[in-house]
Amino acid sequence: MKIFIYSSVFYPNIGGLETVMLNLAHEFVSHGHEVKLATQTQTNEVDNFPFEIIRCPTINQLFNLTSWCDLSFHGCISLKAVWPVLLLKKPLVVTHQTWYRYPGTKPTWQTTLKHLITRFATNIAPSQAIADQLPGFTTVIPNSYQEDVFYEIPEISRNQDLVFLGRLVSDKGADLLLNSLALLKQKGLEPRLTIIGQGPEESQLKQQAQTLGIANQVQFVGTQRGEALARLLNAHKILVVPSKWQEPFGIVALEGIACGCVVVGSQDGGLKDAIGSCGVTFTNGSVENLTKVLADLLTNPDKFEIYKTHREAHLARHHKDSVAKDYLQVMEKILQ
Repeated sequence: MKIFIYSSVFYPNIGGLETVMLNLAHEFVSHGHEVKLATQTQTNEVDNFPFEIIRCPTINQLFNLTSWCDLSFHGCISLKAVWPVLLLKKPLVVTHQTWYRYPGTKPTWQTTLKHLITRFATNIAPSQAIADQLPGFTTVIPNSYQEDVFYEIPEISRNQDLVFLGRLVSDKGADLLLNSLALLKQKGLEPRLTIIGQGPEESQLKQQAQTLGIANQVQFVGTQRGEALARLLNAHKILVVPSKWQEPFGIVALEGIACGCVVVGSQDGGLKDAIGSCGVTFTNGSVENLTKVLADLLTNPDKFEIYKTHREAHLARHHKDSVAKDYLQVMEKILQ
C-alpha cells in the first residue's frame, strides 16, 4: 500500500501529534508499506528516516503526492492540504488528535467545514471524548508511546516525589500544581516537585513559587528528551498532569506509567483514557480537589503498588505495533 501522510507539524517539534505521526509512519514502513510524509515543519537537520519527508510542500507537490498514493492519511484536517484528496477522490483517513471546536465554544466557518469533511472521510480518534464531538462515524484507536524509550529502569532509585512534564503555558496547569503544593505545605506535607519543560510562563511560575514560599521544593530542569527524560521519570513516584483544558488524550500519561509513576490527571476530555486504572483523576481546575488527591497518595504510599498492578495490561493496548495494526486494518478495509 502506498500511503501519503500529511502532518502539519512533525519532528523535530515536540508534541502529541508529532509523536503520533512519527510512530505510525515508522510502523507502517516496518509492516511493508511505502510511505511519503509532508509537513509544514522546517528543520536544519538532515532527515534520516526510512520514508521520504517533504517539508513545506508546494501546491504541485501536494497534488502529486496525492496522485501517487493509494490512500491519504492526515493528522487532523488541514484545509490547506485536504483539497487534493477531495479533488482526486482518493480514500482519506484522518486521525483527529485535537478539538476542532472546543467543547462549549461557538463554531467558526473553519470548524464547520472541518466537521463537514469528516462525513467524507474515514475517521479515527484517540479517545471517546474526541469521537463524540465529530459528526462523521469515528473509530476510537488509542495513541501509542515509545516503549523502547519509556520503561522502568530498576537501578534508578525512585526517591523523588512529584514531576510535571509539559509546555509551560496556562492550559497545562503548572500554576495550579504550585498552588496545590502550597496547600499541602499548610497540611504539613512538603513533597519536592520537578518541572520538566519550557514555555512563555516559566519566569512567572518561578516567581509564583517564590511568592508561595515553596521555591525550595521546586526544581525547573527545562526540556528533556529520550533517555534523559525516561531516567528523570523513573526517579519520581507521581506524575501530575494538571491540565485546565480538556486534553484530547495525553501521551505524557503513558510515558509516566511506563516509567513506573502513578499518574494524577484532570478528568475531563481524553486524559482519563490515557490514565486508565493506573492513577487518579481530579476535577479540572480545582486546586482543592488536586490537593486532596495528592495528600491521599503521599500519606498512603501503599496505594502506589495497587495502581501499578494494572500497568502491564493497560500499556499493552498502547504499544506502537498494536496501534499501527489497528490503523492498518481500518485502511486495508476501505481499499478492499
